[in-house]
Amino acid sequence: MKINLNSLVVRPITAAEENIWDELMATHHYLGFRTLVGESLKYVAQTPEGKWVALLGWGCAALKNRHRDAWIGWSEEQKEKRLKFIVNNQRFLVLPGCSVPNLASKVLAENTRRLFKDWQEIYGHPVLVAETFVDHHRFAGTCYRAAGWLPLGKTSGYGKNARVYYYHGQTKTIFVLPLHKKARQILSAPFLPPELNGGEKALVDLNTACFPGLLEHLATVSDPRKKRGIRHPQVSILAVAVCALLSGAKSFVAIGEWAAGLSQDILRRLGCRYSPRLKRYVPPSEPTLRRTLQSVDAQEVDQAVGIWLFSQGRNGQAVAIDGKTLRGSKGAGKKPVCLVAAFLQKEKIVIGQREVGQKTNEIAAFRPLLEPLPLEGKVVTADALHTQTENARFVVEAKKADYLFPVKQNQRNLYEAIKDLAEEDFSPSVHNCGQRPRKG
Repeated sequence: MKINLNSLVVRPITAAEENIWDELMATHHYLGFRTLVGESLKYVAQTPEGKWVALLGWGCAALKNRHRDAWIGWSEEQKEKRLKFIVNNQRFLVLPGCSVPNLASKVLAENTRRLFKDWQEIYGHPVLVAETFVDHHRFAGTCYRAAGWLPLGKTSGYGKNARVYYYHGQTKTIFVLPLHKKARQILSAPFLPPELNGGEKALVDLNTACFPGLLEHLATVSDPRKKRGIRHPQVSILAVAVCALLSGAKSFVAIGEWAAGLSQDILRRLGCRYSPRLKRYVPPSEPTLRRTLQSVDAQEVDQAVGIWLFSQGRNGQAVAIDGKTLRGSKGAGKKPVCLVAAFLQKEKIVIGQREVGQKTNEIAAFRPLLEPLPLEGKVVTADALHTQTENARFVVEAKKADYLFPVKQNQRNLYEAIKDLAEEDFSPSVHNCGQRPRKG
């Protein structure tokens, strides 16, 4: 059979073709076929006339692959979170009667060329590396080598059945192919670049043009720097730092590396400095980020970011107040640090926090914590410690919100008064969608 390799079309199969694909793979592949594991795509290579010549199946990567992991250089924690960026060629079949020189390598090359984009469109995240295991007792892996795949070593001869690993002694050769020129650097970096977040729902929307925007809130933070020698606006430095922290950066070095990897579009949206000489936007360096974060008023930044986060969680109705002791803060001769935090229950986002003084308790932090937050129409919940007349009046009258406070028996008069009330004695909230309480 003559096949013009340059005219081959490699494409994902349609839903109507899946049964045919499965049957051909089960009939002609030496391993048979049941299903592909995890997120998967099935491809067919066909001639311009529509004749199928090869089938390919891609699924999730192997959990344990020490040669691949050493090649990438990532940690176990990184692997757990980023394994979805690797795809495994679980099945590859050249159909009977279609074997011609260079066909297999041509089909592989054409397929891997489109994997990055196809995976992004179907599953909302790209794949950066392709891997496969070749049974070297049967095949030399020539087509993979010809298509640019890299042999890394051999497996240890273990298989997996029903989540249990067992030794079968049949080793295979491991091949990998980077689908992105910086795949190894990206997968082993302290954090992923924003454009490769895997389609996961972000904690917040990093579109700084949204209202009220992050830059708008951070602009309220006072700038303690001397005007001479300033190169980067403080608001852009703080915006980069906040977004880096929300993306998983946990140190000044990690924040600096995150900033250095930002695209020009995101640098522009975060208000970073434009260099006419370099003709591009320039991110703040790690020393600049460090100096700025150490000099600003942390309370002002925390308040600005908290209000911004609150605006991102605008669909939530419940704001919870809770106090926690900061782990590891207890030192010789001093009490541990206690913080009172306000957070959105549904989104699980902390929108504000206050430190409790050494000579006071959480009650004193209640009002200062809620004072800057736009709580109108929300419901504030707290533990029994905050069930105080002043707190209830502040929430209802000053913040135009509702509250849900528990009452314990140590507040005997209030407890007995509520206990004696009938259900019809409770009227709807006056803050509920602007409705008035019903009569009678």
